[in-house]
Amino acid sequence: MKTLNFRVILFIFALIFGVVFSIPSLMQSESGKKITLGLDLQGGLHMLLGIKSDVAIASRTKSIAGTVKYVFDDEEIIFDDLRMVDGDKVTFELLDSDDVTKATALLKKEIPGIVINQNGMKFTVQMTSKEMARTKQNAIKQAVDTIRNRLNEFGLAEPTVAKQGEDKILVEVPGIKTQADEQRIRELIARAAHLQLMAVDEDRAARVSTMSAAEAKSYGDVILKDVNTNEKYLLRQIPVLDGSMLTDAKVGFDKSNMPVINFSLNGQGAKIFGDFTAKAVGKRMAVVLDNKVYSAPVIRERIGGGHVQISGNFKLEEAHDIAIALRSGALLAPVFVMEKRSVGPSLGADSIKASSIALALGFILVIAFMVIYYSMAGVIANVALIGNLFLILAIMSLFGATLTLPGMAGIVLTVGMAVDANVIINERIRELLHEGKSIAKSIEDGYDNAFTAILDANVTTLIAAVVLYAYGTGAIKGFALTMSIGILASMLTAIVGTHGIYQWLLPKMRKEKLNLWFGIKTEGAK
Repeated sequence: MKTLNFRVILFIFALIFGVVFSIPSLMQSESGKKITLGLDLQGGLHMLLGIKSDVAIASRTKSIAGTVKYVFDDEEIIFDDLRMVDGDKVTFELLDSDDVTKATALLKKEIPGIVINQNGMKFTVQMTSKEMARTKQNAIKQAVDTIRNRLNEFGLAEPTVAKQGEDKILVEVPGIKTQADEQRIRELIARAAHLQLMAVDEDRAARVSTMSAAEAKSYGDVILKDVNTNEKYLLRQIPVLDGSMLTDAKVGFDKSNMPVINFSLNGQGAKIFGDFTAKAVGKRMAVVLDNKVYSAPVIRERIGGGHVQISGNFKLEEAHDIAIALRSGALLAPVFVMEKRSVGPSLGADSIKASSIALALGFILVIAFMVIYYSMAGVIANVALIGNLFLILAIMSLFGATLTLPGMAGIVLTVGMAVDANVIINERIRELLHEGKSIAKSIEDGYDNAFTAILDANVTTLIAAVVLYAYGTGAIKGFALTMSIGILASMLTAIVGTHGIYQWLLPKMRKEKLNLWFGIKTEGAK
C-alpha cells in the first residue's frame, strides 16, 4: 500500500477538525463555541411591532429647529421667537432685514427637503411632502437597524429583526424563557432613548408649578418632570443638542459608587456644548432622556471635551440597558407591540426530535443504499459523507451560527447533494471499467469527467444560496447558510477526500474483486 497522499492527509485533517469542533455542540458542553438553536428549536419570543411614524415627523422638525438655531448663531444672524408649531413647522422672526437673503440661502443649503414661507420678517420652515414620506420610511428602516443593534449588544444570539409589509417590524428572540427576561427585552426594544440637553427657562422657571402646558408652549417652552422626584422643569422647547451627536455611552460609577452613564459627543456636538456652556454660566441645563429630566445642574464654567454624565439613581441593570440604547441610537419614532407570542421550549424540543429523526432516517437510508449498490466505493462515499456532516457542524459552531428547522432541512438536503457527487463519480468509474480500462485509469478519468458536472451543479446552487442569504430573513438565512457550508464542505470531502482514499487503496484493488470494490462484474479491466 502506498504512503498516504496529500488528499488523504487533507481529508483526515478536515475530519479531525470537524469532530473536535463539533463536540461542544453535540455534547452541549459548557466550554467551547457551540451552535445556537433558533426560536423554533429552543423557544423564545415572537413580536410584531408597529411604528408611530408621525412622531418621526415631529422629531425631524425639532432637529430642523435645532439646525436653524445652530446655523444662525454660528453666522451671527439675529433672530427671535424660534419655536415648533403643530409638530411639523418651525417658525422664527429675523430682526435685521439685511439678514433675510443670507438666512434663506443658508437654510436651503444646510437643510435639504424644506419649503420656506416668508411673511415680512417672520418665517415658517416645513418639510416637503416628499421629504415627509422619506422621513417616515427612514423611521422604519432606522427602527429595524436600531432594534437589531440593541439586541446584538445585549448579547442575544442571532435575533431576527426585519421589516414586514410597509410599516411593521418582525422581531424574534430565541432563548427567552422567563417573564422577567421577556419584560426586559420588551423595554429595551421599545425604549426611545431620545437624549436631549435642554436649557432651563430661568426667566419663568419660578412659575412652573402653576403654569399650564399651553402657556409654556406660548413661550416656546415645554414642562417636563424629574424622573425621581416628579419635580417640574420649564425647559426651552428647542434643545441645545440631541442624541444624534452622541458617539459613545458607557456605565460608570460616581463617588457614592452609584451607577451613572457617561457619554461622549462628536466634534460638532462638543463645539455646540462648549459654546453654550460658555454663554450660560450660572444657569441650568437639563439632561433629558425620553422626556424625563435626569439632572439639571448649574453650569459653573465652560465645559469642553464633549463629555457628559447622566445620574438618576439607576440600578446597574437599568444603567446597562440605557447605555446600550444610547449607543445603538434613538428611535426616530416609538414602536408598539401589535402581536406577541411565546414559543415554549417543549414545542422546540418536539421540533428537534422530529427533525433529528428525519435527518437520521434519511442518513441511514442513504448509507445503506450506497453500500448495497456500490460496495466498498459506497463505504468510501459514506466516510466522506460523515466527514461532511462533522465539517458543517464544526464551521457553524465556530461562527456561532443559529440552527433553525429550515437550517436542519438544509443539512438534510446537503446530505443528498454530497452523496450525489459520489454517485456521479462512481458511475463514471464504472462506465470506464466496462469499457475495459484499467482501474487506475478509470479512477483518474472518472474524477476528471465528473468534476465539471459536479462543479457546475454546486456553483449554481451556491449562487442561489448566497442570494437567499443576502435577501432572505430569519429562517431563510438559516437554510441558505447550512446549504452553503454543506456545498463547500462536500467539495472537499466528496471530491478531494474520496479521490485520495482511492489513490491510497489502489494497490489493493484487483480486477477479480471489482464487485467488492465497485459493485460490478466486468472483464477486461487491468
